[in-house]
Amino acid sequence: MSTPFYVSPQQAMADRAEYARKGIARGRSVVVLTYADGIVFVAENTSRALHKVSEIYDKIAFAAVGRYNEFENLRIGGVRYADLRGYSYDRADVTARGLANVYAQTLGTIFSSVGEKPYEVELIVAEVGRTDADDQVYRLTPDGSVVDEKNAVVVGGNADSIGNYLGQRHRSGLSLAEALRLAVDGLARDPNGGSPRTLTPEQLEVAVLDRRRPQQRKFKRILGGQLARLLGGDESAAAEDEGDASADTE
Repeated sequence: MSTPFYVSPQQAMADRAEYARKGIARGRSVVVLTYADGIVFVAENTSRALHKVSEIYDKIAFAAVGRYNEFENLRIGGVRYADLRGYSYDRADVTARGLANVYAQTLGTIFSSVGEKPYEVELIVAEVGRTDADDQVYRLTPDGSVVDEKNAVVVGGNADSIGNYLGQRHRSGLSLAEALRLAVDGLARDPNGGSPRTLTPEQLEVAVLDRRRPQQRKFKRILGGQLARLLGGDESAAAEDEGDASADTE
């Protein structure tokens, strides 16, 4: 009778983490930046049907990279959790911190299970506050770890290179157009030092949590002409609510 091959628990966890990390790195990056009036999400995504950035609840949004079917299941679960908690208690009881804890438990359980592979996803859960000091941004890794981020965060692709670039250039009080331009410049960089790519509005998925909106729901997608004008530096385009009724729904 052959002896079963032994792998230490530490090595098994390291192998699972490396497996998930490689899967995530193959995806295109998502950038989340704080700006004067809220939080902007910028993803390199040519699909108009499959979203990397989505609304979860009134002031909370979700961004993800990795396997679409896996992070879409997590998004749907998050929407159900938020709806149930808001209905059972109060809408104010639905917070990004609570949602991040739920995702952390789910991801941690899957990661440590020997019966299934770890999820190849990395998530960002963000909540816009009444002031920029109240904004909350959490990054969740495949093992269920939660990182409280400030100002700028990048997941997927060349996250380290883009994150360093944004960290050196981000400042408080950016306008939406300035934050969007900074995020796109970061995504377009060549990590090997070559010439940056040119990213068009058709290659980008952009959304914001805008604290100035009078509606209870602060999430808005930036689409078409409005996105093109913001990329061109037109600050007045930030005040538009282009296509709100259809843009906010999933």
